[in-house]
Amino acid sequence: MKKRSLAALAAGLLFAPATAVFAQTVTACPAELHTPAKCYTGADHNGATYWIAVPDNWNHVLVMHAHGGPRLTPIKRDSELADLKRFAVTVREGYAWAASSYRRPGWGGRMAAEDTENLRRIFVSRFGAPKQTILHGQSWGGNVAAKAIEIYGVNPDGSHNYDGVMLTSGVIAGATRAYLHRADLRAVYQFYCHNHPRPDEEQYPLWSGLPADSKMTKKELAARVNECTGVQLPAAQRTPRQKRNLANILAVIPIPERTLVSHMSWSTFMFRDLTQRFLGGRNPFTNAHVVYRGSSDDAALNRGVARFDADPSAVADLAYDADMFGKIPVPVITMHAIDDPTALVEYESAYKDVVAGAGNQDKLLQNFTDEHEHSKLADPEYAALLDELMQWMASGKKPTHEQVAASCEKHARQYQGGCHFETGYVPKPLFSRVFPR
Repeated sequence: MKKRSLAALAAGLLFAPATAVFAQTVTACPAELHTPAKCYTGADHNGATYWIAVPDNWNHVLVMHAHGGPRLTPIKRDSELADLKRFAVTVREGYAWAASSYRRPGWGGRMAAEDTENLRRIFVSRFGAPKQTILHGQSWGGNVAAKAIEIYGVNPDGSHNYDGVMLTSGVIAGATRAYLHRADLRAVYQFYCHNHPRPDEEQYPLWSGLPADSKMTKKELAARVNECTGVQLPAAQRTPRQKRNLANILAVIPIPERTLVSHMSWSTFMFRDLTQRFLGGRNPFTNAHVVYRGSSDDAALNRGVARFDADPSAVADLAYDADMFGKIPVPVITMHAIDDPTALVEYESAYKDVVAGAGNQDKLLQNFTDEHEHSKLADPEYAALLDELMQWMASGKKPTHEQVAASCEKHARQYQGGCHFETGYVPKPLFSRVFPR
């Protein structure tokens, strides 16, 4: 690793005004840390709030955390408190932890990457340069972190801002590919349900999510999905029509039944933000030539499903914002549940292909578990990833899947949750699960 130069550090101080540092407040740490630490809250010059936690036994390694989403709720002082609690194992292992709320709700890959880098520089100006810095991206934050390492990983003088990257449950297929199955879901759902929108409501392109002035709530959307599919009812209480609708939708769009409402929510409210605010009313999705399969009558589905085509300029702008190109200057370790109900495990295949295409496959190690969750996997597994990434950074020798699993067993003596690594698992290509186009 190249040492950070004084010039690079000075440039970092200019990146975020000093007023951002002086806005910092000593704040009581959450009890969930279970270790003595000092915590700080503040806001940067763009209005992004943040939490920082520095354990008393700090190992002088900083973990910069990029959160998932995109969140659509207003920014608050404690926006990152839940993630600090969720990933408290990081602080318990002796790492300092810092996370930005990002400057505003909604889509913005490069924005979120910049806000994360802003906070890293704030940390350096307040606490001094750590010996090493790890970038951790969770869920959509995996996309943010994967983009951030390509943009901010190396300074013009060759010094490194980050020494390693950890991506967990990552949405890392690139933004132009990661949401195609949700665009498909909107079209297929509407073919069977005809209630989003209803026939007597304003008709809008499904790719746009929802009219800009709509007051629909998540609860109201869930009621419509349940009305059509009975997904929130015990199976025995569903009508025959609800059972058929639900079976057809899930046969065509292979997502777990338990997450149908949440996927519909993303393809409604997040799509509205992405297409209307970020892309100015342009469509980055196409299903114009998709041949849907798996239903009880594929011919009828393909004749009647709503079709839409992408605006090439929208695709290009979304790719610029949040597609990756495999430029990873440091080791990258990932972890993904095989049955992740929110972020398809096949995203990992798409990312691996991009990294290999750039000739950087030796800098990537992907790990998989047999868990069934997305937002939080077992604590010993995160501790193992950090251990093996640190050793990789120190030695330059890429660990094996078996070494990661063995490290997890060691940490399982201290942390609950067990170890669930499947060391021989290889995910299928993304377009084996998502319809190609």
